[in-house]
Amino acid sequence: MKRTTKILIALVVLLIIARLLLPYFVLRYVNKTLADMGGYTGHVEDLDIHLIRGAYQLDDLRIRKINGKIKEPFVFIPKTDLSVEWKSLFKGKLVSEVECYEPEINFAFSESESQSQTGAEVDWTAYLKKLLPININRFAVINGKVNLTSLITQPRADLSLQKFQGEIRNIRNVEDKDNKLPSPVTASGDVPGYGGTMNFDANMNLLKVVPDLDYKLRFSNLQLVKLNPLAREYANLDFERGTVSVYSEMAMLNSKLNGYLKPLTKGMKIFKINEHEGRSVGKFFTELIAQGGTAILKNQKRDQVATRIPLNGTIENIETATWPTIFGVLRNAYIEAFRGEFDNNITLKDAFKTFKEDFKEKREERKAERKAERAKRKEARQQKRAKRKAERKAKREKEK
Repeated sequence: MKRTTKILIALVVLLIIARLLLPYFVLRYVNKTLADMGGYTGHVEDLDIHLIRGAYQLDDLRIRKINGKIKEPFVFIPKTDLSVEWKSLFKGKLVSEVECYEPEINFAFSESESQSQTGAEVDWTAYLKKLLPININRFAVINGKVNLTSLITQPRADLSLQKFQGEIRNIRNVEDKDNKLPSPVTASGDVPGYGGTMNFDANMNLLKVVPDLDYKLRFSNLQLVKLNPLAREYANLDFERGTVSVYSEMAMLNSKLNGYLKPLTKGMKIFKINEHEGRSVGKFFTELIAQGGTAILKNQKRDQVATRIPLNGTIENIETATWPTIFGVLRNAYIEAFRGEFDNNITLKDAFKTFKEDFKEKREERKAERKAERAKRKEARQQKRAKRKAERKAKREKEK
C-alpha cells in the first residue's frame, strides 16, 4: 500500500473518530455553560450534530430556578434546533435560526422570591450567544405552552396559552434595512382556562434596547363565567352567560406609545332572579343594578356592550382617559355599534400623540365627516327642489 493511501486512510479514520467524539465535547460545553446562570441552572440530556446543514440539536433542555419552591421547570424544551440560516447566507450574511418544538415555559408571579419565577434577573441573550455565537435572525416556537401562574394573586388567577405558535423573522435586519420596523412577529394560541383564543401580529425594530413596535393583539370569545372568581372579588357579582373579546392596537417609538383597548361583550347576563345559593342581599342588589345598567348601555340590535379605551404615554407610565371611555360606551349603545374587529387607525407616527392631540384629531375627522354629510344632504335637497320646480314649470306650460 502506498504511503499517500495510508495517509488518506489515517485522515479519514481521524475524521470519523473526531465526528464521533464531537457531540460528547459539545454536550459537555453546553451543560457547563448552562450549569450556572445566576439564579438558574440548566441541563441537556443529549445532543446531535448535523455538519452538512451546519446545525446541532438539543434534546430535553431543562432550566430550573436555584433554591426555588416551584416544582415545574422554568423552561422545558424536548427538541431545540440551532442552525445556520441558509437563505441569508446566500445573500452574503452569516446568521442563524432557532426552532423550539413543543416547549413549555412556566412563569410564576409572587412577592416571595422562592415562589416567583420570571427569569427577569438573567440576561438570556448572553447565554444564547455562548450556545450559538452567530447572530440569530429567526426564532420560532412550534406547538408550545406558556403558563402564567398567579398573574393575579387575590383571588388567584392563572393564564395558560396552549398550542402556542410563534415566529420572529429578520431580527438582524438582513432584509428591509431601510424599514423602521423590519422584523415581523406573529403569535397565536388557545386560552383553554377562559375558553377563547389569542392572536398577535406586530412589526418591530429589535436592535434597539427598548424595541420600537406596531402591534395588533386580539383575545376572542373569552367566556365571562370563567371570570367569575375575579368578578366576585372586585365587583361583588358574577356572570350567568356571555363572552368578551378584546381588541388592541399599539404603536411605540422611542419608548413613547399610543393605542387603545376595545373590550366587546356579547350576550352578557348578570342577574338571575331565582339564584339563591351563596347570594347575599348586597350582591342581589349589586347584580340587579349592574343588569339594569347593562340593559341601558347595551346596543340592543347586536346585544353587546363595548367601548374604546385610549392608551397614551410612555412605557413606564401608561395613561387612560375617562371621558372618551364613557363616550365610547354611549356611542356603542346609541349612535353606532362597535365592530368586532381592529380599527386599523394606529400607525408608528401616532406614538408621540397626546390624548389631547389624538382626541382633537378624531374630533376634526368627525367634524369633517359631518360637514361632508351635510353637504351631501344639502345637494340632495337642492336636486329635489330643482326637480319639483321643473315639474311645476312643465305643468304650467302644459296647462297653457
